[in-house]
Amino acid sequence: MPEKRVLIVDAELVKKIDENRDSMSRSEFINFLIDSRLQEEEDRSDVVVTKDEFHQFQEGIKELLRSFLDFFITYGLELGKGTENEELQQLTRRLQALGRKK
Repeated sequence: MPEKRVLIVDAELVKKIDENRDSMSRSEFINFLIDSRLQEEEDRSDVVVTKDEFHQFQEGIKELLRSFLDFFITYGLELGKGTENEELQQLTRRLQALGRKK
């Protein structure tokens, strides 16, 4: 039989335990809560992004932005707006700036 110890807690906490433990003993309920909490912490620790993963994500977003801008520049040229359009020039400069940051 395992060794037993006495744990002194506030009466309000004992009341809360008793209200929520259903058919478990107090000891089983406290053990269940501790195990559940520790498992949550363990599960949460797996959701960490490494520096390399973040860098790959960042580069992917930049590439997506380049493609997006390239599409709209091409779309603007297809409509015949030409290179005189200031908005198109501004988008072209942004796209080129992103290309140089690699």
